[in-house]
Amino acid sequence: MRILGPFAAVAGIAAALAIGLGAAQAQTKITIGKVVGGVGLHIPSYIAMDKGFFKEEGLDARFVELAGRPLITAGLSGNVDFVPIPSGGAQAVLSGAKLKYVVGQSLKPQWIIVTKPDIKKAEDLRGKTLGYARVGAADYDEGATTLDRFFNMKVGRDYKVIQFQGEPERIAALSNGDISGALVSVPRAYQAKQAGFHVLLRTGDYLPRAGGTFWATEEYFAKNPETVKKFIRAIARGVMYYRDNKAGSFASMKGHLGVQTDEEAGVLWDELHNTFAAELPADLYREIFESRRIDMMAANQWPKDKPLPDPEQYLGRALLDATLKDMKYVPTKIEAKAN
Repeated sequence: MRILGPFAAVAGIAAALAIGLGAAQAQTKITIGKVVGGVGLHIPSYIAMDKGFFKEEGLDARFVELAGRPLITAGLSGNVDFVPIPSGGAQAVLSGAKLKYVVGQSLKPQWIIVTKPDIKKAEDLRGKTLGYARVGAADYDEGATTLDRFFNMKVGRDYKVIQFQGEPERIAALSNGDISGALVSVPRAYQAKQAGFHVLLRTGDYLPRAGGTFWATEEYFAKNPETVKKFIRAIARGVMYYRDNKAGSFASMKGHLGVQTDEEAGVLWDELHNTFAAELPADLYREIFESRRIDMMAANQWPKDKPLPDPEQYLGRALLDATLKDMKYVPTKIEAKAN
């Protein structure tokens, strides 16, 4: 057995420390927006965090959990690096903010309006009070836009809205009788049905568009292309893992979405696993901006004769597509399904 001398031992310790320091330095710190209460559209980011995909890509990632509007504000100010609220980002961009969309999460909106059983159709909501999130958040805009465009029902004129920070609070208010319906994400459907409510409508049946898409400031995107690339890879791995690993995804659904049992998680996975995608089809991506433009026109925030600028200029399309191709990412195919 060879016995190391004191200098050799010290050298060995120093080398080990250097290796450890190098590994630590290789981890780039990033912050990722997370909406209070969790959102089904954002499952790939939860999977990427829980399964260590960010870490494996060299990212020391942490969630910053805020309500929708404060999260958008934090992203615009650069206090959160990646924000998964595409509609709020689109309004900011159309108002002059310099943002860059990075990677998708879902190809189908997951917002649903759940109501008391006596409400049979959307028109029955006239004169009632609904629970949405804050103005500018997807879980406000999806409900308001769907009821306005397809049922000629406007907030304030035809029904009232109480704004709640998270989805659990909306379900609780519905149970207490404070509201007649609530806009929540698909993961709450099981919980709502168990409480005696039913799904009145799915916004995705009326407004097909990419959901949960991440954006960053244009400055961050330009200065950190390698970090953005690693982020794209981690989210894409989250998409593929969730698509292919049912039981392995249960812990993330329980930890982030309030899912209580394996049975509930299984029902949710069956409903959603083929709806997530890191890629951003041009038509669904464009709809994010077109929907905001229409809403801004209605609010006199956008000239009615002013066309929508090409949204592709706000997307890092070349980096996204090249990264997905390089990692041999398998695109998502959504099966057409009746309501």
